[in-house]
Amino acid sequence: MHFQDSARRERLRVRRSLTIKQMAAVSGVALVTICFFIAIQLFHFVEQRRDDYAQQLENIGHSVVRPLSQSVLNVDLKETQHILNTLRPVGILNRAEVVLPNRIPTLSTHFPEGRPVPDWVMASFDLPIKVSVPLYSPAVNPTTSQPIAYLVLQADPYRMYQFFVSALSTLLTTYLLLALVLSIAISWCINRLIIHPLRSIARELESLPESEVHYHQLAARPRHRDDELGILIRSYNRNQQLLDKALKAMQETRESFPNEEQFVSRVEQRINGSLAGKDFHIMLICIENVGEGEGAFCPVISSLLKVLPEQSLLARLGYNEFAVMVSEIERPFMAMRLARELMASINTPQTTAEMGITLHPTGSIGIAQYIGRQAISGHQLLTHARAARLSADRQGKNQILFFEPGLTAKIHRRLLQENEILHAMEKNDFTLFIQPQVNMSTGEVMGAEAFLRRKMNDGSYGLESDFIVVAEEIGVMAQLGYKMLELGCHILADWRRRDITLPLSLSLSGVQIQQANFLPELRSLISRYQIDNGQLVLEITETARIADWEQALIVLAELRRLGISVELDDFGLGYSGLEYLNRLRNVPINAIKIDRIFVASLPEDDAMANIVASIARAMNIKLKAEGVETEAQRGWLLNNRILFGQGYLFSAPVPLVEFETKFLLNETRV
Repeated sequence: MHFQDSARRERLRVRRSLTIKQMAAVSGVALVTICFFIAIQLFHFVEQRRDDYAQQLENIGHSVVRPLSQSVLNVDLKETQHILNTLRPVGILNRAEVVLPNRIPTLSTHFPEGRPVPDWVMASFDLPIKVSVPLYSPAVNPTTSQPIAYLVLQADPYRMYQFFVSALSTLLTTYLLLALVLSIAISWCINRLIIHPLRSIARELESLPESEVHYHQLAARPRHRDDELGILIRSYNRNQQLLDKALKAMQETRESFPNEEQFVSRVEQRINGSLAGKDFHIMLICIENVGEGEGAFCPVISSLLKVLPEQSLLARLGYNEFAVMVSEIERPFMAMRLARELMASINTPQTTAEMGITLHPTGSIGIAQYIGRQAISGHQLLTHARAARLSADRQGKNQILFFEPGLTAKIHRRLLQENEILHAMEKNDFTLFIQPQVNMSTGEVMGAEAFLRRKMNDGSYGLESDFIVVAEEIGVMAQLGYKMLELGCHILADWRRRDITLPLSLSLSGVQIQQANFLPELRSLISRYQIDNGQLVLEITETARIADWEQALIVLAELRRLGISVELDDFGLGYSGLEYLNRLRNVPINAIKIDRIFVASLPEDDAMANIVASIARAMNIKLKAEGVETEAQRGWLLNNRILFGQGYLFSAPVPLVEFETKFLLNETRV
C-alpha cells in the first residue's frame, strides 16, 4: 500500500509548473513587443538626428557662402582653399569640397580620417549625411541665374553611429527593465488569481482517500463563483453526482438479479418492442460448484458479468441456474463464441475464503435463437433454451448446445473452419493460383488474375465458398489481403526480371480498402518490389460491404495516382443506382467486369449483359467478361464487341509454375 501511495505521488508530482510556463509566455510576449517598439523608436530618433545634422551642415555652408562665392568667381584658388580650411575645426564635418555645376570636384580640404562604421549601419540609416549649398555670383539674382559652383559638406558618420549605439543601449536598458517589472507583476497576479486555486484543488484531490473518490465534491471558491474555475468546479461536482448515482444503480442491479418471471417479461418486451424485427439469443446456464457469496460478490457470477456485453441481461432463476438475454448478437456463430467465453470464465478455479479450498466449477449452456418477428413467446423461448441446456448436461460437463441440433453441428463446423484458417495463417499455407485473361478474338493472353488458395488437409489447394465471410468475421481479412498483395508483387517482380510485362489482377475486399494503413502498406510493397505502372491491377467488388463509399472512391483514385490499374468486379450485383454511377464517373476506373452470373445465361438471356455493356460504353470504360465457359458465350461476347474474357473455356486457375509453362514460356494461344 505504501508503494502504491508513493507511485501515485510520483505520478501527480508537478514537473513543469504553470507559474513558470505563464511567466515564460508573458516574458516572451513582452520581449517581442518591446523589440518592436525599440525598433520603431530607434529609427525615429535616428531620423531626428539626421535632420539636426543636415540643418547644422546647411548653417555651416551658409556662413561661408558669400566669401566663398566671391573667391570662386575671381578664380582665386588660394582664397578658396583658405576658406575651406577654416571649416576644419567644425566637429561634425569630415569632408568639404567645391564642385562645379557639371559635378566635377575642384578644391577640397582634408580632414583627419574618421573611425570606421559597420556597413550594415551605413546601409540601414543611409549614411553619410550630405548637403549641397549652391554658390552664386554676388551680382546676380539667385532665383533667376544658375549657380557657379556648389559647396558640398558631409557629416562624420561615426558621430551618428555613436548616437545609434547610445540610443539603442538606453532603450534596451529601459525597456528590458520595464519588461521584467511587468512580467513579474502580471505573473504574480495570474498566480494569485488562477494558479493558487488550481493548486489547492489538486492538493485536495491528491489527498482524497480511494473510498471517497466516487462521491467527493469540491468546495466552491468564493472569488471564482462566476468564472471558468467556478464552472469547472460545478461541472466536476455534477459529474461526481452522476457517477455516484450510476455506481449505486449498478450495485443495486448486480446484487438483485431479475428472477424467472421478471426475465420472461423483459424477453417479451424485446420480442414486441421496436427491435422486434432483429434476431437475438437467450442462454440458459447451469453451474456446478457456484461457490460462496451473493450476487455480484460471488466470484463465478462476477466473472460472468465481466464477459457479458453491456446491453445483456443476466437473471438468476435458481441457486445455480442463470439466464442471459443477449440483444445485440444476431448471428448464431457469434452467440456460440460468447458462450465459449462464458464457459471459460465458469471453469476458472475459485478459492473459498472460509475453508481455504479451491473449487473447479463446471457448467452447461443451452442457446435458443429468436428469429425476427417469429411467432413465439418469451416463456417458450426460455423453455427451448432450457431443453438445449438439459441436452448439453446429458452429454457431459462443459457442453454447449443450440435448441436446434443441426444448428449446433453447423456452428461447430464453422468454429473448426475458423481454427483451420488461423492455423493456416500461422503456417503460411496460402498461395496464388493464376487464371489467364485472353483476347477472345485472337486467343492471345493479355493478362492474368490471381486467386487465393489454402492448403487443405489432404495436401491439395482450394478455398471454401464462404471463406471470405469467415475471414472477415474473425478479423483476419486485412492480413490475408496484405499477404495476397505481397505474393502478387513478388510474382510481378520475378516476371519483370525475366522481361515479362503481363499485368496481374488481384481482388481487394471491402474490409481491406477501409483499413487506415492500406495505402501506406501498398506504397511500401510497390517500392520494395519496384512494380511498374500498369503492371499491377486491383479489382474491387461492387458487392463489397463498404460502409463509406465516398472514402473508398477516394482510395481508388489514389491507387490510379500510384500507377495501379483499377477494375470493378461483380458489376450490376451491388449498388449500381444512378447516384452511385454518377460518383463512379469521377473515378478513373480502367475496366468493368461482367459478372459470371450474367455471362452464364448467354446467349439465351442477354438482357443484363447488354445493360452492363451499355453502361460501360456510355462511361467509356473497357469491358471484360468472367466465367466464360462455352463457345456460344464467347461468340455472343465477340459479336457485342467485348474482346477480353476469362473462364474455364480458356483455363481454370492453375498453380504459378503450370501457368508460366503453358502460357508464358510456350506463348500458347487459347
